[in-house]
Amino acid sequence: MKNRFFSRARDIPRQDGEKNRKTMLLLLAISLVFFSLSWFLPLGEGGSLQKDMLKASKIMEEAVKALGECREERGSDLAPESDPNRTGLVGFEYSPLTTSLGNLGAKRTTTNPNFAALVIYLLQEAGVERGDMVGVGASSSFPALIVAVLSAAEAMDLKPLMICSLGASQWGANDPNFHWLDMLECLSGAGIFNVQPIAMSIGGEKDIGEDMSPEGRSVLSGEIDRSGIPFLHEPDLEANVKARMELYEKNAGEGRIKAFINIGGSWANMGTDSEILKVKPGLARISHFPPVQRRGVIFEMASRSIPVIHLLFIRGLTDRYGLSWDPSPLPSPGKERIYQLARQKQSLFLIIAAVYLMLVVFTLAFRSKLG
Repeated sequence: MKNRFFSRARDIPRQDGEKNRKTMLLLLAISLVFFSLSWFLPLGEGGSLQKDMLKASKIMEEAVKALGECREERGSDLAPESDPNRTGLVGFEYSPLTTSLGNLGAKRTTTNPNFAALVIYLLQEAGVERGDMVGVGASSSFPALIVAVLSAAEAMDLKPLMICSLGASQWGANDPNFHWLDMLECLSGAGIFNVQPIAMSIGGEKDIGEDMSPEGRSVLSGEIDRSGIPFLHEPDLEANVKARMELYEKNAGEGRIKAFINIGGSWANMGTDSEILKVKPGLARISHFPPVQRRGVIFEMASRSIPVIHLLFIRGLTDRYGLSWDPSPLPSPGKERIYQLARQKQSLFLIIAAVYLMLVVFTLAFRSKLG
C-alpha cells in the first residue's frame, strides 16, 4: 500500500508538468500567430496616427500657400491652365531646366496637402517612430512630394537626410526663376521648415543632365556651386550610388537611418535594371536585387534591410490610398479616404487584440482538458 501511494504521488507532478507544457506550447502558438498578424498587417496606433497625419497635411497646406505667394512675388507665371490651384509647385512644359517628359495631371495631383498624410501613413507602416532619422532621395520633378515628405518629417520630429537633383521633368520645378533651391529658401523664410540637402546633383540622364540643354546644365551647376551644398557629379552609376550611401552614413553619424524615401524617377535612385519596374509605389517589398553595376539607391538601401517608401507612379498611389486625382480646388486636410484607412487600422488592431485575449483566457480556463 505504501509503495503504491508514493508511486501515484510521483506521477502527479509528471502529469501536471505535461499539462503545463501543452498549455505553454498552445499559448506560444497563439502568440506567434498574433505577432505575425501585427507584423504583416498594417496595424498601429490609430488615434496618434490620425493626429500626425492631420498635422502634416496642415503643414503642407501652409507650405503650398507660401510657395504660391513667393512665386507671384518673384513675378513668375502662375498659369491658370497648368496650375489652377495657384500652388507655385507646377512648372513649365519646357524650359532650359527640363530633363524629360512629365505628366501634368500627376504633378498637379501631388500638390494635394493630404499627400503629407499619406507619407505619415507609410512611415508608420515602415516602423518609423517619432524622432527617427530617414534618408530621402528626391528629384525636383515632384517638388510637391518633397514638400509632403518634409511636412511629414516636421509633424513627426524626424531628421531627414535629403539628396536632391535640381533638374526636373515637364511641369516639375523647372522654372529658372523658381527652382527647388528657391522653393527651399521661400519655405525657410516663411518659417515653415528649414531643411538643407546634404548634397545636390544636376539630375537627368546619368545624373549630369545629358538630356538637358547646355544652358540648363550651366545654370544648375552655378546654382549648386553658389549654394555651398556638396555637388554630386558622377556619371558612373555604381560610383554614384556608393558616394550617396557614404554621404547618408556620414551625415547619420552614430544614428541609424530607419527608412529611405524615394521621390520621383531619379537615375541614381532607380538604377538601370528592369527589376525596378517591379517595385510598386508605397512601402516597397523588395526581395530580388540587381547586380551592383545596375543597382540604384533604392535597391542598395533595401539590401541593407532599410525599409523603402517609393513615391512614384502617382495614379497607383491615389487609387490604392484613396487620394483625389488632379483635384480642383485642393481637398482640405483630413477630408479624404486615407484617413478612413487610418481608422480601419485601429479597428482591426482592436479586433485582433480582443480575439487574442479571448483565446488566452479560454486556454487557461480549460487547461485541465488538455491532458
